[in-house]
Amino acid sequence: MSLNWKQGIKDFETYLRLERSLSENSISAYSDDVQKLEQYFSGKGISRMPAEVTYPELKDFLLWFGAQNTNARSQARTISGIRSFFRFLLIEEEIDENPASLIESPKTGLKLPEVLSVEEIDRMIAAIDLSRPGGHRNKAIIEILYGCGLRVSELVGLRLTDIHDGEGFVTVTGKGNKQRLVPIGRKALKEIDIYKEERKKLAKIDDENIVFLNRRGRKLTRAMIFTIIKDLAEQSDIRKKISPHTFRHSFATHLIEGGADLRAVQEMLGHESILTTEIYTHIDRSYLRDTLLMFHPRA
Repeated sequence: MSLNWKQGIKDFETYLRLERSLSENSISAYSDDVQKLEQYFSGKGISRMPAEVTYPELKDFLLWFGAQNTNARSQARTISGIRSFFRFLLIEEEIDENPASLIESPKTGLKLPEVLSVEEIDRMIAAIDLSRPGGHRNKAIIEILYGCGLRVSELVGLRLTDIHDGEGFVTVTGKGNKQRLVPIGRKALKEIDIYKEERKKLAKIDDENIVFLNRRGRKLTRAMIFTIIKDLAEQSDIRKKISPHTFRHSFATHLIEGGADLRAVQEMLGHESILTTEIYTHIDRSYLRDTLLMFHPRA
């Protein structure tokens, strides 16, 4: 089921607040920009979900908006908000192509979140205080995000019955309720087993089958995962702007750099099209070029 405007704007605001660290005024302005687009479609009697918007439709909207608002600064402000929204949808993999990428000149390339090094991920894990409540849970969360390349929505919806210890796989329910099997390593399985013991000590559990719970025994929210990641990055003195999705990108990038088959990575990430997975080959080419410049005697 395609993301509707209400949920899309709500998720966008969470992203701006937790990952971009924008002020409430800026978040409100960005949100208003997207709402203008939604109102444009409803005013024209056009039924259109965010993921269905096309470049020609965005051009028509901007022509309409420009006629109502001749102030150049106001127009630039709205274009910025619309572009940020569709870039967010691309990062969240709600869309495969960004219809707003051609609005700005010159055309900008695909903007991916930062990729963490293995050393940085190890630093974040080392920063977790395992003596505190939620410590083992947070460690298991990092191990699964990086070890399996899950989307944050897939992580919060993960169930105990989805984890197949003996086979070394987890059943992941992705976009459109499509399921896939993803390999899970020994480290992640070990951390889940340790966390299960901590989980049993919760006074009340709302859903016995959901893996990751808060202290009140309720399913963790996407916003809570953002907060956990942000806090750990600060404690680890990592200056990059990262989010839960950064671990998914790191997972894919490290596999491609290590020589993994593109089709296998596509399967593990749950990408509909291999074109989406191919963005990681661009990262890999950059990595190869840097390696050549660093080590080749003729470089």
